[in-house]
Amino acid sequence: MSLAPLIDFMARGGPALWVIAALSVLTLALFLWRLAELAQGGAWRRPQAETWIAEWSKGGPPPAAPARTPLDRVAKAAMRAVLVPEFSAEAAEKETTRIAKAELASLRRGLRPLELIAAIAPLVGLLGTVLGMIGAFRALQESGSGADPSVLAGGIWEALLTTAAGMAVAIPASALASWIEGLAEREQARMEDAATRILTRAAARPALLHAAE
Repeated sequence: MSLAPLIDFMARGGPALWVIAALSVLTLALFLWRLAELAQGGAWRRPQAETWIAEWSKGGPPPAAPARTPLDRVAKAAMRAVLVPEFSAEAAEKETTRIAKAELASLRRGLRPLELIAAIAPLVGLLGTVLGMIGAFRALQESGSGADPSVLAGGIWEALLTTAAGMAVAIPASALASWIEGLAEREQARMEDAATRILTRAAARPALLHAAE
């Protein structure tokens, strides 16, 4: 397969189009990286936290099963923090908050680059269009009275390529950033709910807490 048509198309848009092409490749790489990381971190697995909290509230020990989702990891950390003899209620809450913040930071990883791409891709496209329009009108001025309108139209058409390309990159990047942020916000709400239930029910487990001491 010949790459000549693609290279010719990119050359028409000038340097700005090459920059936008690089941003599009970076966006795709970030998308695939985040999908792999989220899948590995258990973002789409069914959490076991509800079952664990129900058993733990009845006096059972913290779960021995591995925590496979962000919510499970926070819930398990909260249960263990409550049972540490050296931890006060405030210290247990701080330890749980620390684990939750780490999980949320992991979920939001890559968000800033995507937001940056969504912001600058249209600006790069607009810059390319402005530079292309300047070149087109300069060529029109130099041609004098014998200017061919089709040449001007062709120059404008080529200049507008970068604006369209910039928007085509910015829209998916913005959508991906919003999706990641929405996923993180959903997990944050679930973590806060689970941690609050665990920490407030700790007082109902005096026998187990005494045994742990």
